[in-house]
Amino acid sequence: MTSILLRFARQVVQNILSQLTQQFNIVQEQAYSPMQAMVQQVMDGIWVGKGADAFVEEVSSLMMPGVGKIGEGISTYSRNIQNAMDVMDRADEQVAGIVNALGDIFDGIF
Repeated sequence: MTSILLRFARQVVQNILSQLTQQFNIVQEQAYSPMQAMVQQVMDGIWVGKGADAFVEEVSSLMMPGVGKIGEGISTYSRNIQNAMDVMDRADEQVAGIVNALGDIFDGIF
C-alpha cells in the first residue's frame, strides 16, 4: 500500500516539476527574450533620443530583473521540490531496510 502511495506521489510531483519547467520556458520565451530583443533594437539605433534612453533604462533596470527574479523563483522552487523527493526516496529506502530486517528477525523466531 505504501509503495502505491509513494509511486502516486512521485507521479504527482513529477507532473508539478514538468509544469514548473513549462512555466519557466514561458517566462523566458514570452517575457524576457522579447524585452531583451527590444532593448537591443533600440540600442542598435531603431529609436534614438531621450525617450529611447529612458525606455532602455526602465526595461533594463526594472522589467528585465523582475522577470529574471520570477524565473529564478521557479528554478529554486523546482530544485526544492526535487530535493524533497530525494529525501522522501531516502526515507523510503531506510524504512524498507528496517522493515526487511524486522521481517528477517521474525522469520528467525517463528
